[in-house]
Amino acid sequence: MTVIDVEKENKEIAKQYKKLLRISYQALSDDDKKLIRSAFDTAVDAHKDQRRKSGEAYIFHPIAVAKIVAQQIGLDATAIAAALLHDVVEDTSYTLEDIEKLFGETVARIVDGLTKISQLSSEQDISLQAENFRKMLLTLNDDVRVILIKIADRLHNMQTMDSMADNKQVKIASETLYIYAPLAHRIGLYNIKTELEDLGLKYTEPDVYDDIKQKIRESEEEQKAYIETFSDVIRESLDKEGLNYSIQGRPKSIFSIRRKMKAQNVSFDEVYDKFAIRIIYKSDTANEKFLAWKIYSIVTDHFRPNPVRLRDWISSPKTTGYEALHITVMGPKGRWVEVQIRSERMHEIAEKGYAAHFKYKHGDAKEQGIEVWLNRLQEALENADGNAVDFVEEFKLNLYSQEIFVFTPTGELKSLPKRATPLDFAFSIHTEVGLKTRGAKVNGKLVPLNRQLKSGDQVEIITSESTKPNANWLDYATTARARAKIKSSLKEERKKIGEEGKEILRRKLRQLKISMDERVVNDLVVFFKLKTSLDLFYRVGIGTIDNKMLKNFAAARSNTLLNFFKSKMRKPTKPEDIHKEEITNKYDLLVFGKEEEKLDYKFSPCCSPIPGDDVFGFITVNDGIKVHKKDCPNAITLQSNYAYRIIPAKWIDSSQQEFTALIRLEGLDNLGLLSDVTKVISTNMHVNMKNISFDTEGGLFSGKITVEVKNKNILKKLMDNLKKINGMNKVVRI
Repeated sequence: MTVIDVEKENKEIAKQYKKLLRISYQALSDDDKKLIRSAFDTAVDAHKDQRRKSGEAYIFHPIAVAKIVAQQIGLDATAIAAALLHDVVEDTSYTLEDIEKLFGETVARIVDGLTKISQLSSEQDISLQAENFRKMLLTLNDDVRVILIKIADRLHNMQTMDSMADNKQVKIASETLYIYAPLAHRIGLYNIKTELEDLGLKYTEPDVYDDIKQKIRESEEEQKAYIETFSDVIRESLDKEGLNYSIQGRPKSIFSIRRKMKAQNVSFDEVYDKFAIRIIYKSDTANEKFLAWKIYSIVTDHFRPNPVRLRDWISSPKTTGYEALHITVMGPKGRWVEVQIRSERMHEIAEKGYAAHFKYKHGDAKEQGIEVWLNRLQEALENADGNAVDFVEEFKLNLYSQEIFVFTPTGELKSLPKRATPLDFAFSIHTEVGLKTRGAKVNGKLVPLNRQLKSGDQVEIITSESTKPNANWLDYATTARARAKIKSSLKEERKKIGEEGKEILRRKLRQLKISMDERVVNDLVVFFKLKTSLDLFYRVGIGTIDNKMLKNFAAARSNTLLNFFKSKMRKPTKPEDIHKEEITNKYDLLVFGKEEEKLDYKFSPCCSPIPGDDVFGFITVNDGIKVHKKDCPNAITLQSNYAYRIIPAKWIDSSQQEFTALIRLEGLDNLGLLSDVTKVISTNMHVNMKNISFDTEGGLFSGKITVEVKNKNILKKLMDNLKKINGMNKVVRI
């Protein structure tokens, strides 16, 4: 049994507390120190009887988290106090009211946010981790410091995970790679992001981690010598210009080397840019930009630059506040080297993220920065209802993405995630602009709505009052904001068509001598193997369920009633006796990827999905595509460790698929004929025209139209209406 030397432990606690005050990034006033002292005393008292798995006093954990918050993230005294108290309400007899009385409303609100995150949701059928992440992300609305302290808490847990059980290590490491590392990256905490990723790899793929770490250590001397050779070449020119600078080498993280090895399918030795060189220079604000380009010019005088690898984050800083000039040059021995040029101020922002960004701003500008960031994140939080895994996936998409910068027609600069389309751009301007998008021009030329935008593009959106979103838009849009708005609009449109369908159904049933009530609607839903009454009304509205089908229902119904009277003794069929497959078999087709391809697959036995479940495909090494439910217990691990092998999948109702039809027209040529044809098509509901071509010769015309329709009935109605056009002679489907 380990004997604990209490006196020695107390000395160490006092030493760590003093260190916390000494290393704080922000200058602490006497009041700040009083607040931190009071929080420290309260935490020591609250955790006095607790120990960590490793056996050390629990208080070392909150102190370590507070040190990360104070030094690495660089937050204020309020955040340091909240970090010291972050586990007090959850783990000890202190209540939130006690914290508020002792430390005021702000500290209490932050501690409350941190406590909420730690309490798992008990909702059924939803991945608990995803639900927990959703709750964490929603606390952004309260105070951004909640997330920053949570990231510090996670970093310290990852640093001290050795004494935990293996399965817990893997679970926590997977969560870290899945959400905390991307969050740290998005907030601009690059050093913390790198450490979280490396530690995540250490516990999810320990052999790979150890192997790369060992190889980095072996090549350390060679790397130092290379940086020295590189520096010697440019030092004389930099000194001649009277610049005050330092040159540092920065090894690439183990995680990013591993990612490169996987992405390019190469060995460690074949990864060419295992480190970057940083030139950090002293400058006043006025000359910062000028000096950066001067250093760029000196470096490229000596080493040939790779023109496609220039990144100018000085003219257009990232939304995290990051500024620097990145160039890749052909260094000594014919090796490509990334060179990062940044001033001391830019370097501080790169290391600390927002805290440093605000150190250089004053008054309102400081608050405004946090506001801008929160507003951007708010977009991803808008669609906070629905499936938690979907929500976290959408949010992550927006977190991970690198940025591109595009221009509006008036020359205003807009930041969008990489792979954004004109549709994403439209919704980023305003929801109404997005919903009314008819087309888009990029650099003056009309482009499809799914064209990926590039930095420097000038985008103009063409709108029309009559345009409405359709289901294809979900394949065109990539940002959470655009997708949430499109989904909500499609839902509304479906409801509207459903209301029209309800009235049509009432009328048609009346002709069949059936009065429409709740029971009849339920019978219809079961008869047509649907899920809800809205599905039924919608199908009647778009014409998928027609008169003939309703007559079949009426005939089947009267037979059922007849049989019922014939055998009163037989037990009536209860609604719950209906076989489950009858309800779900409208989802009769599983498709994969954005192109909705039909591929071979197997169901995974760990979660046994059934038609209609939210699912994704996982590409296995030897067993083809395995289909998992999105809330499968293995989903988080698969998505965090093998994201590159995940393939989106969804069940579709084949009756809802749109079909392409080609129609040939012939007739007498007259003025305005083309306008009449397009008018008929545009007023015919649920028809999407994809292509049209016309030829006229000697007073006769012939033409072809390609349309997308949901079913034969809609196509027949369209062709009948085209036949009525003056001078039309022939309308046939090819």
